Amino acid sequence: MKKIFRLFCMLFLIVNFTFSQSISTELIKSVAFHKQNDNKSSNILLSSLNERFSMSFDVLSGIEYDLYYVIEHCDFDWKKSQLLKSEYLQGFDDVKIEDYYSSFNTYQIYTHYKINFPNSNTSFKKSGNYIIKILNEYGEELFRRKFIIYENLASVNTEIKRSRELDFIHTKQVVNFEVSPVNIRFNNPIKTIKVSVFKNNDLKNSIQNLKPQYTMGQKLIYRYDNESSFWGENEYLYFENKFVRNTNVKIRAFDLEEIYSNFLYSDIPRLNKKYTYNPDINGGFLIAAANSLNPEFEADYVNVHFYLEKLKTLSSENKIFIVGDFNNHEINDKYKMRFNSNFNLFEAEIKLKQGFYNYKYVLVDKNNNIIPGGIDGNFDETENEYNVVVYYRDFGQRFDRVVGVGKGLSEFIKN
Repeated sequence: MKKIFRLFCMLFLIVNFTFSQSISTELIKSVAFHKQNDNKSSNILLSSLNERFSMSFDVLSGIEYDLYYVIEHCDFDWKKSQLLKSEYLQGFDDVKIEDYYSSFNTYQIYTHYKINFPNSNTSFKKSGNYIIKILNEYGEELFRRKFIIYENLASVNTEIKRSRELDFIHTKQVVNFEVSPVNIRFNNPIKTIKVSVFKNNDLKNSIQNLKPQYTMGQKLIYRYDNESSFWGENEYLYFENKFVRNTNVKIRAFDLEEIYSNFLYSDIPRLNKKYTYNPDINGGFLIAAANSLNPEFEADYVNVHFYLEKLKTLSSENKIFIVGDFNNHEINDKYKMRFNSNFNLFEAEIKLKQGFYNYKYVLVDKNNNIIPGGIDGNFDETENEYNVVVYYRDFGQRFDRVVGVGKGLSEFIKN
């Protein structure tokens, strides 16, 4: 009887430990925002007040963990604002995520989590910058993402032009824009208005604190050249593996061990080559699986093998990483290319959910600074997407409102 009791206690401890152990961040995958009726996944969201959107992610485990979300309102600089939670949220946060599904018919077992906004517990009362944090049952943060809620109080007309500086006319793009109040009046806009311009959903690739060059009535006009210029870089590369057991124009082979592997054709550095138009979705990704009605939890995970031919001018101090919306454009060792001297290639293996992915290679110097176009060059013809976000803090206000956003595509670039 004592032996049975001891065995029962051991089993109880094992089960209890299994279900209470913390989640490794390595198990968090496919973090994305989605707008209503839009299948494209993005690492950052621009949503109007009261517009519906969702956030989703996977935990590569068969355990259905108790996870929670908390939301912080931030100022222009992404530091926590002075507002109380009751001032910017209708309802409350620190709520358990109830919408989750176990993967179905997949080699890689995972649990898919999804949060819809607004929901019965949480909706937004104020515009501005926001950070959502996902916590485990002990209140430990697993990861965070940024998103922006805006009000349609000002129109932002955006135009992309080539640089006027002759040295950069074929390599840089300039963002010009005008801000016109519609349902608001700006007081002393030189001091109360701030703007942020970012490229291809990458907040790390942004320009901030531009002041209007001049005003025309209430209209604010920004027509800088160097101050609002971005390197053109090159089009994103892509692959599609919704048919995981097929080869195609980008995938040369597949294999099955514990899970499937897809082996891409080797990419060639485009630094010293002519620009070639290659349609892309500006770094985004789509989750998709053949013959699946619910790819959110029916798409499988695949070990995707990337290969890049060696760049002749590469220094031993440089490093190469793979980035895109799928990894929040993070420069992280998980996405670092490693040189294989046997094949004279750089290689990387990344576990990704089935679908369509944009990606690019970035070159980093010894100080971990990105060298724009260091692998694939800079071209003024490159089709990039630029977002302009306008913030307004009137005298006496305690937070930065987002009063308008604008979007510009360099597909329509002008001289």
